[in-house]
Amino acid sequence: MTLAPDITDLLSRARADLRMGVPVVLGAGSGLVVAAAETISPGRLSTIMGMGQSVDLVVTGRRAETLKARAYDGDVARVALPSDATVDWVQAIADPADDLSRPMKGPLVTRRDGDPQLHRLGVMLVKSARLLPAVIAVPVTDAVRFAEDNALTCLDPDAAAPQLGATLVFDEVIAARVPLRAAQNARLHVFRPEDGSEEHYAIEIGRPDRAKPVLARLHSACFTGDLLGSLKCDCGPQLNGALEAMGAEGAGVLLYLNQEGRGIGLANKMRAYALQDQGFDTVEANHRLGFEDDERDFRIGSELLRKLGFSSVRLMTNNPAKIDMMQHCGIEVAERVPLKVGENPHNTAYLATKARKSGHML
Repeated sequence: MTLAPDITDLLSRARADLRMGVPVVLGAGSGLVVAAAETISPGRLSTIMGMGQSVDLVVTGRRAETLKARAYDGDVARVALPSDATVDWVQAIADPADDLSRPMKGPLVTRRDGDPQLHRLGVMLVKSARLLPAVIAVPVTDAVRFAEDNALTCLDPDAAAPQLGATLVFDEVIAARVPLRAAQNARLHVFRPEDGSEEHYAIEIGRPDRAKPVLARLHSACFTGDLLGSLKCDCGPQLNGALEAMGAEGAGVLLYLNQEGRGIGLANKMRAYALQDQGFDTVEANHRLGFEDDERDFRIGSELLRKLGFSSVRLMTNNPAKIDMMQHCGIEVAERVPLKVGENPHNTAYLATKARKSGHML
């Protein structure tokens, strides 16, 4: 007997397909064939363009602002592909790397007819795959039949959209003692989400009293800062500073969340760094790529705290968004504990931008 895949399996398969340049079909009746702009090949682009007259390059409202293209409903824009469009043209629209050397991308023709829900879902899907938030899209009349005939993954939008925006459910896999330089009485908890996405971790220092507010930090993974000691951010010093404070106090919990680059992934983070080298600040770089200032999901932190038995925290943060989300998710923030460390000549402008544009309390 062959078991039918559930929506989490199909979403994982769809992300893998998009990363490999394979299109995905969205819809149960009439639908949309979408392919990631970042990974599409010349052959697949030619095939998709031969399917109909309404082939679009769908970008986010943020990217549309840079391109001076009209957004549909404010958050997505459907740029009509010219009949002679090439992969280079597609990627020049999707990727801002050459915006300064080639500022004139248009004139761009945009479409604003019909329901944009499937186009929006396509962008959400490539975002979740940590790709550039842009897709090639072409309508089909029978989505399921088209997917079957072409051996493509087909997603029912009514099942996929809620899953992409849902709060994750976690299971604790294992916990073990890991003596740290900052605190020898530390335990590492590994949590695995039921949808098969990235694992997240909790470092518990001592045996915090679950009935009292625990000294806590939500720390997003930073490969460059935490592992390489990059001076472009303050992440490494914040990680070490939080662990040292918890070690000195004898109790605390640090959640290490795998949300690299404010949730856009390491490759897109490096794209943002390259744009910063062109003179854009961190927020402008994210927007030019098509992302929001911050794409992280802080609900993960509140869920892990609950799994560990905590309902109240003394939160080590300079970010008011973390405080708001904790309280919105039912975790009381009894106190904000500032964490102002790691400023150096290489990140002064970055920190100033976080304070001025993202409201960080620095």
